[in-house]
Amino acid sequence: MKSFIEYSSDTDFPIENLPYGVFTSAKNDRKHIGVAIGDWILDLNVISHLFDGPLLKHEQNVFKEETLNTFMGFSKAYWIEARKTLQNLLDVSTTILQNDTELRKRAFVKQNEAQMHVPVDIGDYTDFYSSLHHATNVGIMFRGKDNALFENWKYLPVGYHGRSSSIVISGTPITRPYGQTLPVEGAAPHFGPCRLMDFELEVGAFIGGKPNKLGERITAKNAEEHIFGFVLLNDWSARDIQKWEYIPLGPFTAKNLGSTISPWVVTVEALRPYIVDNYPQDPTPFPYLRHDDSFNFDIKLEVDITTEKSPVATTVCRSNFKYMYWTVKQQLAQQTVTGCNVRPGDLLGSGTISGEVADSFGSMLELAWKGTKPIRLSTGEERKFLQDGDTVTLRGFCVNGNGVKIGFGKCEGKLLPAIPFVE
Repeated sequence: MKSFIEYSSDTDFPIENLPYGVFTSAKNDRKHIGVAIGDWILDLNVISHLFDGPLLKHEQNVFKEETLNTFMGFSKAYWIEARKTLQNLLDVSTTILQNDTELRKRAFVKQNEAQMHVPVDIGDYTDFYSSLHHATNVGIMFRGKDNALFENWKYLPVGYHGRSSSIVISGTPITRPYGQTLPVEGAAPHFGPCRLMDFELEVGAFIGGKPNKLGERITAKNAEEHIFGFVLLNDWSARDIQKWEYIPLGPFTAKNLGSTISPWVVTVEALRPYIVDNYPQDPTPFPYLRHDDSFNFDIKLEVDITTEKSPVATTVCRSNFKYMYWTVKQQLAQQTVTGCNVRPGDLLGSGTISGEVADSFGSMLELAWKGTKPIRLSTGEERKFLQDGDTVTLRGFCVNGNGVKIGFGKCEGKLLPAIPFVE
């Protein structure tokens, strides 16, 4: 398979990928659905009439909408047909788009000339806690080695209902929050700017398919029909605010200050060649959480920090999605075991993804081990937690034996100073 669109061998977006996103451009300030190919965006609004397969020929208007929700709400068969149509249209052996000069001029937009937007109207957001190494690290820090994991952790995917209003697209600045903290144990709390600001390296999964009705469950065995694709996710975290407020109900304002996602939704089909064995689970999960097939992915993950002192970034973390203990299928099964209804465009966060060694830990809390082991950056600066002006960049990609790279693009945000609180 070779595209008539030329691109470098290390692009995140070869013809084998074709992730979906939503963009505006100088040509048109209305949001359009597009697909990334090399350095270009193929505008699906312009070529919607070319989706002439048996299923999508009756649903071409879905590509003229401003979000991916309706398309996500179709079944897996529609998603596969769309992917095959796009790969055929972009293949060097196909002339329908390649040789139509006027159509090509309207259909392709340079990525560096486009403004990306949150591609989905996100109705609900759930953040899980599914990396064994991350949960163990945090447990050791706060409870000791003998009581690192809570009793329930290996029996169910632990999660909490987040908020979708402050999920933002890559490039959106994040403001350091104010909140209550407890600087001195046993003393009265303090109100002021967060002092322990952190990133969290996560992968988000967008829900698709036919919505389940209230009272209907989705088991792990049939969950794939409801998983459309994946994005990178930085779930920014105010650690000191979280520590004071989370008892007894969990994270609240420490997590609602903003979460950043990458703009391109990489589909399950694009990632299928990179499926690896699921993480070994002991004890065996309850039947509703079991699935016999592998649904873990070899996605290499990296985090860079760039300070205002220098444009040179420091890679502080190299992790991998394969370290997930609970799969996305199991997360969705847990979310709906009560009959909770989910809808196309809902987002599931993986929780912080940490590996087995120190430089694979997916948060500053772990990398600097609660501030006791500062990280030295390439600028000579040190970090225990994030400082104002720091830019955090998440990257994710898969690579096969032939060097084909399936990437997510950047998930980036700059931390701005807290806005002074005026009573």
